[in-house]
Amino acid sequence: MHPHLSSIDDPKVLQGMTNGQLNELAGEIREVICNLVSERSAHFASNLGVIELCLALHSVFDFRQDRLIWDTGHQIYPHKLVTGRYHEFSTIRTRGGLMGYPHPGESPFDLFMTGHAGCSLSTALGLKSGDDLLGRQQRRSVAVIGDGAFVSGIVFEAMNHAGGLEKDLLVILNDNKMSICPRVGGLASYLDRLRTTPFYSGLKNEVTRILTKVPLLGDPTERFLAQLKEGMKAGLHGGMLFEELGFRYLGPIDGHDIAVLRKYLRMVRELKGPILLHVVSEKGHGYEPAAEDPVYFHTPPALNGKSTAPSSSKPKRSFTEVARDAILWQMQRNDRVTVMTAAMCQGNKLEPVRDEFPDRFFDTGISESHTVAFAAGQAKVGLRPIVDIYSTFLQRSFDQIFQEVALQNLPVTFALDRAGLTGPDGPTHHGVFDVGYLRLFPQMTVMAPGDAYDLHAMLEFSLAHDGPCALRYPKADSETIPGDRSSIEWGQAEVFRWGADGVILSFGALLNDCVWAADRLRREGLDVGVVNARFVKPLDREVIQRALRECSFVVTVEEAALAAGFGSAVLELAADLGLDTRHLRRLGIPDRFVEHGERAELLADLGLDAQGIARACREQFEKVSGTQQPGGKKTLTTRGPEEARSLHQK
Repeated sequence: MHPHLSSIDDPKVLQGMTNGQLNELAGEIREVICNLVSERSAHFASNLGVIELCLALHSVFDFRQDRLIWDTGHQIYPHKLVTGRYHEFSTIRTRGGLMGYPHPGESPFDLFMTGHAGCSLSTALGLKSGDDLLGRQQRRSVAVIGDGAFVSGIVFEAMNHAGGLEKDLLVILNDNKMSICPRVGGLASYLDRLRTTPFYSGLKNEVTRILTKVPLLGDPTERFLAQLKEGMKAGLHGGMLFEELGFRYLGPIDGHDIAVLRKYLRMVRELKGPILLHVVSEKGHGYEPAAEDPVYFHTPPALNGKSTAPSSSKPKRSFTEVARDAILWQMQRNDRVTVMTAAMCQGNKLEPVRDEFPDRFFDTGISESHTVAFAAGQAKVGLRPIVDIYSTFLQRSFDQIFQEVALQNLPVTFALDRAGLTGPDGPTHHGVFDVGYLRLFPQMTVMAPGDAYDLHAMLEFSLAHDGPCALRYPKADSETIPGDRSSIEWGQAEVFRWGADGVILSFGALLNDCVWAADRLRREGLDVGVVNARFVKPLDREVIQRALRECSFVVTVEEAALAAGFGSAVLELAADLGLDTRHLRRLGIPDRFVEHGERAELLADLGLDAQGIARACREQFEKVSGTQQPGGKKTLTTRGPEEARSLHQK
């Protein structure tokens, strides 16, 4: 079915293929990717846009020796297909299968797990510098970076360094007018101007020859002519911004013409010093719907997904949608509320907010550090900014959260989408570290809603609080747990019910699983309570003290790293209060990077689903109570608070 692709075990064979054969191979790759997305959700438009570039790179360079970094790694599918993973490709983004991003454990052609944008220039320059120091100067380093990622501050830090080192570094700027959403900002306008001057490459030598003949006669005539010469260069010499940073600029060239790509890649392979090759491509190329709407087709649902019969029950809404509606509601009532996102308007489902309040919505591009500092400036003058960024991406602004927000005690609200396990995107995108890095900062309030009710109430609370607040929520369907609910009060938990035998302290969106587990245990004869902790900073000292003193066991539950997480905070408080914690068990993300898979699968593997939580409670009760039946089998027996306290004192 795919005669070229199925026979490729080593990309070196591409070097012997004709342009016609490579175009046939491109068609096969496009078909494989389309077939994949017809069955399940996967990164789509970005991969269709780099097929020809990928084939040209592997047909000119030998990346068994040379170095190749893809930034960002979700455009890695064509590369995986030509580096010996065609026969495994159907497993991509499934548990135990290929990762949807580069993975050094899969192939020596994948050098880094690149899940965050902007770092490719730095790592490629480091690779080249290291190779040179080790006497391997013949190796070339290549970084492929999109125009959306190019605005990241670290890109210009790397370019500044590369221009000074003068290393043989090839940067391929893959310009498709997009990040995930359409790119924004001054650099985007600059690249648009370069795209409209395709004559640059062909005229470069002629322009240079003419300009060098301009005579320099003397002052002030010399100064005038020098200024005229520089003005002519600025007008005719495309890519002056990059040239001034020490890069030789070439392009723009057609990113879907394999013959042209190979020609230019062979040329730049022989050039010395830092080179920037400007390649113009089209996201979704070869599949018209994706080319026309690359935002929707970034990671679309299965294209051939069968429709199901209408359900009589009300469809569930995601936490992302609940957060979006809560933000919109607040902005409709308070003209001081603003919202900003780092190139993730579509991911955060903020289009209705952008459309209704264009003056108070800010897409800052892939520049999280700037976004947080920008929000701090708005807060300083009296606005109430909401920074709506994925948990795993907010990590990139750690220092700005510290210096510009927390240290100044400014009322910035951080809405951390995708907090917890993000499923098929895997370890580069699991948002499991935010609890640990946010609760470090003095004056920071850190919350996690247990359900949709909490999320609405927490956002309202944070916008009225005089200080920085963060609230984290997962990529999952939301629910509203029925019953009389308490309002959000700073540092106060919500006690759903108390248990004579034990209590589950739940922090975040696994609350409903904790309620299910407690109900199941009650039917088995174990009286277990449930507390919706709501806050990790500050903790509800009174409720936690009562739990540790009165209950025979306590289990903390969080969809976050155990290290420095909610359970650790409970242990710290217990230590400060001199309380026994031998009856406490923490459930959360262990000290390892969790691989990709469906969120439900990963939660079950980690014992964080309802069954796993119930199982942990049984085990902890039996461990603490130590009651045995004949033959060593442990049984459950309920204990009152007084008996439980006596156990802890032994």
